[in-house]
Amino acid sequence: MIGLPNAKRVFFSGLLALLVGLSCTVSAFVGVAEAQQNTVDYTLTDLRGRGFEDADLAGAALAAAEVRDANFKGADLSGCILTKAAFVRTDLRGANLSETFADRVSFIGSDLRDALIVDALMTSSIFNEADITGADFSNTILDRFQVAQLCKRATGENPVTGIPTRESLGCRD
Repeated sequence: MIGLPNAKRVFFSGLLALLVGLSCTVSAFVGVAEAQQNTVDYTLTDLRGRGFEDADLAGAALAAAEVRDANFKGADLSGCILTKAAFVRTDLRGANLSETFADRVSFIGSDLRDALIVDALMTSSIFNEADITGADFSNTILDRFQVAQLCKRATGENPVTGIPTRESLGCRD
């Protein structure tokens, strides 16, 4: 770029930055796509009452799945896509829901005791009557209203991370 007029130098620098950025984005997308190819897809399925205790479902897709009254106790659901799923009255005790995309998910009446819900995205999800004793919500994105509701009943400390549930939610004393 030496010897180029200033406008051309700026243009070529910008173009180079754009190409590097696109290269990184494509590489990241290909890596995610390859990882997703080897996962289970339960999108739009009826899993009512099914047993997945201690199952390794990391990276699975359960988008819009009907998961009422199912057993996911101790299951690894890390990195899953749960958007619009109905986890109503579901046993998720000790489950790993870290890094999940759980937008608009219903956890009504579910048992989330001692669950790891770290670095997850859970906007517009509802937790009415869910037991969250000992759950770790560290760095999880939740709606302010849900945080306020969860803080009213947040107790315990996560047995894996040692983080109190109230602290992980950012509850005010």
